[in-house]
Amino acid sequence: MDAAEREHRRQRAENLLAGLEEQGVVAVATSFVDNAGVSRVKSVPLDRLPSLAAWGVGFSTAFDFFRFDDWVAAPPSGVGPVGDQRIVPDLDRLVVRSALDGWAWAPGERFAQDGSAYALDSRLLLRRLVADAAAGGLTYRAAYEIEWVVSLDDTEFVPAASGPAYGLARLGDASDYSHDVLAALAAEGVTVEQYHPEYAPGQFELSVAPEDPVGAADTSVLVRDTVRAVGRHHGFVTSFSPKVDVAGVGNGGHVHLSLWRDGQNLMAGGQERFGLTAEGVAFAGGVLAHLPGLLAIGAPGVASYLRLVPQHWAGAYACWGLENREAALRMVTGSTGSESAAANLEVKSFDLQANPYLLLAGLLAAGTAGADLPEPVDVDPASLGEDELARRGIGRLPTSLRESLDAFAADEVLTTAFGPQLVEAIVAVRESELELFADASPEEVAAAVRWVH
Repeated sequence: MDAAEREHRRQRAENLLAGLEEQGVVAVATSFVDNAGVSRVKSVPLDRLPSLAAWGVGFSTAFDFFRFDDWVAAPPSGVGPVGDQRIVPDLDRLVVRSALDGWAWAPGERFAQDGSAYALDSRLLLRRLVADAAAGGLTYRAAYEIEWVVSLDDTEFVPAASGPAYGLARLGDASDYSHDVLAALAAEGVTVEQYHPEYAPGQFELSVAPEDPVGAADTSVLVRDTVRAVGRHHGFVTSFSPKVDVAGVGNGGHVHLSLWRDGQNLMAGGQERFGLTAEGVAFAGGVLAHLPGLLAIGAPGVASYLRLVPQHWAGAYACWGLENREAALRMVTGSTGSESAAANLEVKSFDLQANPYLLLAGLLAAGTAGADLPEPVDVDPASLGEDELARRGIGRLPTSLRESLDAFAADEVLTTAFGPQLVEAIVAVRESELELFADASPEEVAAAVRWVH
């Protein structure tokens, strides 16, 4: 970032001040998501926005080594507490918050003190991979599904809405709350495509419109913070944890992804199975081939593997299939006649402890590497039995963070895309969590992370 770029950012922010003041904004927050999936924030009074936009505000580099509980993991290199960075807001995504009076928010990107891109910033990484693909004529559309539960208590989980799974009764029980969630998101410019009660007690889910990958990750952060804020207004505590209650199904964070060339969706209109194009097949194959290592990014905590079990619609088996909700990769074609717009790949094995930028970066790197797709699976893989699974070459995905972290460290496609500094930080944070929970029961794990994400 040179002097001309800084002045451009400063002037743009200056031009926004009057309009923001008219909307009642008194402060602007900018945040990034760390390697434990926690959004970390700095904020300034509104009149300081031009300075924030031009120069950013300081953040210790130690935040790349923060565990979910704010313990700072110690990397082998010893560099954790050394150095500083500047977080700078992306004014293109500045949003006046509808459920947080007086506040505006913009996702941040981190730069070194000399203005160069910070090597461990996941949003800058994702932007770079998107730009690399665009240089080759490829674009992507992505969206996160958001699942959460609301509780009446912050010490134990007491569902704040009653009624059966997907039930109209539960929607009615929480109609005022649901109204306020949808109204708040609409006011913030988020396009919600679906909203419904989910399977677990007190659980809801919404789907948003697809965007470019960076926009999709931004929206994931914004939606969760808005849902949490609306819940507070209603006296609810919100959890996006993958395992709120050990006996329950948990919250997922499925990713929908499609790739496009020259305005054509490469997940449709092709000659391969289910209408995939050859490029679509290779991309899906790359994601499936690298899924064991990707789980260290997309299912990044010990609690993630309490959710990632068969027959919970979590995608516990390394396979794919058409509309198969037990396969790790669910091919979605959409209704007949809508395929060209609707076809996409849903990756079901992930949860909302993940850093959304880092996860999409990993998915793009894996898909770009490409691989052949095996035969699709048209039944619940858990119903096949061990002999048939072995015959078809279908294996379980990693069943622990230890297993997925080892797969990540050995995956040259992922580690090369992320770079050694970021890989070191990710591994340090994961190793620290493994050490923390080495002797913990599932109930203790679930309780420790219940209200963090």
